[in-house]
Amino acid sequence: MNTFANIFSTGAVKTVLNPLNSCEVFVKIDPGDRDLYRNGIAANDLVRSRVVVKETDLLVLSERDISDLVRDIVLTQRDRLERYIAGNPSFRDSLHPIPVSDTAPGIVKSMALAGQASGVGPMAAVAGAVCEAVAGGVGDGVRELILENGGDLYVASARERIIGIFVGKEVRGGTIGLRLAPGRTPIGICTSSGRIGHSLSFGDSAAATVLARSCALADAAATAVGNRVRGRHGVREGLAAARDIPGVLGVVVMRDGQLGAWGDLDIVGLQDSALS
Repeated sequence: MNTFANIFSTGAVKTVLNPLNSCEVFVKIDPGDRDLYRNGIAANDLVRSRVVVKETDLLVLSERDISDLVRDIVLTQRDRLERYIAGNPSFRDSLHPIPVSDTAPGIVKSMALAGQASGVGPMAAVAGAVCEAVAGGVGDGVRELILENGGDLYVASARERIIGIFVGKEVRGGTIGLRLAPGRTPIGICTSSGRIGHSLSFGDSAAATVLARSCALADAAATAVGNRVRGRHGVREGLAAARDIPGVLGVVVMRDGQLGAWGDLDIVGLQDSALS
């Protein structure tokens, strides 16, 4: 943490400056290099599987292999979304909120609501909405479930987990993480970056990471926050944007040696060795 030139926060943020050596590190990074961040996962108590359907590339962590079930859910949800987009192409193309009818598929309504709350187009929520739909389809069949889709996370766990936010060279000698007590999950943790990965962002943040109960909302809100992070006051602008979005529980924004945080967060410092 003290490798940042400027650290400021608002809200109930706890900060731990001592590097943490923990085998419970789950690396969160925008999808610039999927192998890099997936190889950093050290949730050794869980079974790992991968489900790929067209553009959807899900890493699934649970106490048992549920990949067949997850694949069936993804196929169903993608079919519903693709059919809707075929008849409503503006849903795919708009960078602004789009209203949908009550008869629209559930995943479409989830994305639309997240976009409306965050002031962005519904496709900004697609990765988080897929995770949310998968979690809903799995239901109570598992106690431990971590889904990663393009760098965005759905986490439901009965034990403490630590989510690392990796932003390349922004933090020299390590990275930072968010400690999640069991009572904080299920939760969505999603990141937008103007510098890493292929996600569309109009800002220049290294990372804008948002926590929300709804994974779709966390995804859309991360895009909205990231869009506001521009220039020397960008971190503060991003925090202000997050506070204005109903349902956002917390946010971490990083840009050019600055770190800003808002919300009920437990931030820990991580050594590089903790990610191996």
